[in-house]
Amino acid sequence: MSISVLQRRSLQWSALFVVMIASASTAGWLAYKRELEQLSHASAEQLQLRALALRSVIDRYRVLPAVLTLDPQLHAALDGSMAPIDTGALNRKLELANGATHASTLTLIDRRGVAVAASNWREHSSNVGLDYAFRPYFQLAMDHDYGTFYGIGVSTNVAGYYIADALHDSHGARIGVIVVKLTLDTLDQEWSRSRDTILLSDQHDIVFLSNHAEWLYRPLHKLDPADAAALAGTRQYGERPLLPAAYRVIEPLPDGGQRVRVMSPSLSGSEVWQSMPLPAQGWTLHVLTDAKPATVAALHAALITLGGWLPLILLGLFLQQRIRLSKVRQRSREELERLVAHYASALRSEHDSLIHAAMHAGQGQSEVLDRLPQGVSVVDAQLRLVAWNKRYAEVFAFPAELLQSGRPIEDLFRYNAQRGLLGPGDVEEAIQRRLNYLRRGGPHMYERERPDASVLEIRGNPLPDGGFVTSYADITFYKDAARELRTLTSTLEQRVEKSTRDLRVAKAQAEHANRNKTRYVAAAVHDLLQPLNAARLYANALRRLSRDSSGPDMLDRVDQALQALDSQLTSMLDLSRLDAGALHPKEEAFELSPLLRELGRQFGIMAQAKQLTFSLMDTRLWIRSDAILLRRVLQNFLSNALHYTPRGRVLMGCRRRGDHVAIEVWDTGLGIPEDQRQAIFQEFRRLDTGIDRDERSAGLGLSIVERIAKLLRHELSLRSWPGHGSVFAIVVPLALPEKAPRAATEQMAREESLLLGRRILLVNDDMQQHDAIASLLRDWGCIVSVPQNAQEALRWGGSGAVPDLLLVDYQLADGVGTDVAMELRQRWQREVPVVILGAQNDAGRRADVQSKGCRFMTKPLSPARLRAMISQLLLAGSAR
Repeated sequence: MSISVLQRRSLQWSALFVVMIASASTAGWLAYKRELEQLSHASAEQLQLRALALRSVIDRYRVLPAVLTLDPQLHAALDGSMAPIDTGALNRKLELANGATHASTLTLIDRRGVAVAASNWREHSSNVGLDYAFRPYFQLAMDHDYGTFYGIGVSTNVAGYYIADALHDSHGARIGVIVVKLTLDTLDQEWSRSRDTILLSDQHDIVFLSNHAEWLYRPLHKLDPADAAALAGTRQYGERPLLPAAYRVIEPLPDGGQRVRVMSPSLSGSEVWQSMPLPAQGWTLHVLTDAKPATVAALHAALITLGGWLPLILLGLFLQQRIRLSKVRQRSREELERLVAHYASALRSEHDSLIHAAMHAGQGQSEVLDRLPQGVSVVDAQLRLVAWNKRYAEVFAFPAELLQSGRPIEDLFRYNAQRGLLGPGDVEEAIQRRLNYLRRGGPHMYERERPDASVLEIRGNPLPDGGFVTSYADITFYKDAARELRTLTSTLEQRVEKSTRDLRVAKAQAEHANRNKTRYVAAAVHDLLQPLNAARLYANALRRLSRDSSGPDMLDRVDQALQALDSQLTSMLDLSRLDAGALHPKEEAFELSPLLRELGRQFGIMAQAKQLTFSLMDTRLWIRSDAILLRRVLQNFLSNALHYTPRGRVLMGCRRRGDHVAIEVWDTGLGIPEDQRQAIFQEFRRLDTGIDRDERSAGLGLSIVERIAKLLRHELSLRSWPGHGSVFAIVVPLALPEKAPRAATEQMAREESLLLGRRILLVNDDMQQHDAIASLLRDWGCIVSVPQNAQEALRWGGSGAVPDLLLVDYQLADGVGTDVAMELRQRWQREVPVVILGAQNDAGRRADVQSKGCRFMTKPLSPARLRAMISQLLLAGSAR
């Protein structure tokens, strides 16, 4: 029986023990989780404060580069209007601006990436003359007007945050960059006082700022080859070894934090890791908090639960837990109060030193007070003056006989009241109010403006053994400085706002002027091409009629001059179309050889006339491009090669580059100096070689080449050796061979029979062009009807015979050419072939003409092209 009772009791105690252990374990686990969440939440709040401090430091200097981009002296130095550049003046300007803003370094960089001037020009680690083109902040600013970057300085070897803004010339082109570098020292000093580990990592997750040196320049994740190559290219962290951090995630936390164990650099125990992205800079802010309080909380919770079974233990553990929790909650407040405590400590030190000096003065050591910058008076418990310094007598201009030890302080108050220094109101009331301050013994501080406009800061503090010490500091200078600073800030904001408005207006005017310029060029070229086309057609007709021996030679000269003018106007028209976005490339696969052979025949004759050797290296390759635009590029290459090669040879050939081919034009000409290789691709820029001054072009060819290459996404390249020659090349993609189209053969005899006696109705109200085209058609044997305008053509169509072909100008004074042609077809009830002549070769106009069953030909007209098209249409009509 006794064994059964013992067993029962043993089971009861065992069950009780299991319940106690289970409840203690559950309470410990819940307390552990809750404490981890509280630590993670406190870390997240701390990150918010840190991020706000970081943004305030960066925003303080963000506006500086933007303001400096408005400086006309910096613009003049970069756009070339300052010749020569006064580097010394620029250095001193940047040095002065840096001294006023307390930035680390200010640097002015030209469009090539070379530092023109810098605020540290006096130091041995000056930035002046260094190449910063590889730095991302320079590349971003030159591409998007604004760029930032954190890295180690090339010359100073000091890390910092770079903020860059681009400078523009009068045309809006980017001509350089102004850069400010911040060292973020204030953040480093503030973080050093934190008990947690604070990290700031870049877009590659490399720590570049921390309050623990062993974390610096450690990647938080393994770098892939692309990131490593990017870091090497930008030299972001110089030669610093990038040793990766090693840590293991133990568990995620509900608010996005993690509990981790850090192996390298080694940290004891586990940590709560909380992160916060900073999208504006592409950085991430991290804080690592020791997770030991969570373990302690779990242990305390378990002990408290166990103590629940022991009432005597419960009270002690509960109080301990409450105290510990209170300390944990105060950790986040301590970070906020640290700055306030710093200033309060400084004020207390000043207050303590003042009381200390007053106590020494009361003991007869008044020389301590004389060393203080403010006026000081000390009274005893009976409100009698016992000590003062010279500054006190100077502030109130007290006579010597008034300042005597043991004199009631009321006498001094009354003396000041008689001079109006106690302010308006009843004098006795003002004196009693001040005496009451001293009797109560409470500290006070206030400011008083005196009749002479000076301002005194008055501080009063009681002494430990009775009595009172009062200090009088003249803060007039600081008040005036604060007032001027507010005025200056307001003025600067107004100027920045006005400059911003002016820049917006100027930008809108420039864009409007550019659109007007494009429309004007297109319209002007269109009007100029009309008489030019007529003159060329007249010259072609006269060449057939001329029988005099000197006549063909003179006509050849006229035709050459007209062709040169035609080339210039066509170039201007191409430029206007490219600027306006009116050219749309039609890329297709075609064989390269026919294009090269055609150019070879054309320019081979020109080379022979200049006594140059022209060579063509043929090819069987197929390419994908726009044949018309590519032909334009190669024509400019060959034209320049012939023009700038007084003797020697010109070679055109191809060189394969993987899945692309480079079409190259070599010459043995004058060559191009290195400093002019970029300039020759600008409008109206030519090499001043001194040769053929009367035949030089307007300098538009290579500008058109560059625009066409960008439109086709083809790469351009230039190599040159001054005095020995140049190589121009364009790189185009290869294509698979396709079935070659059947080549059309021109048979002059057949064309003569097709054109002879054909009736052609010509509708063109431009009289010069009208007569020239009519003369050319009659010379080919055609019968031409020439109404003067659209209305006369419609009247003629109602009564005359049906012609074999209609030749109509698109832009008529009293209508549109396609409408006139459609009206005549309807009257004749026949599909008469129609050729529409137009000066603007835009896709919309061509599609409209073709949709109505007509052919479109651009002006200026080539007699050969016009004859071929008419013959083709008449041949097709005969077949039908």
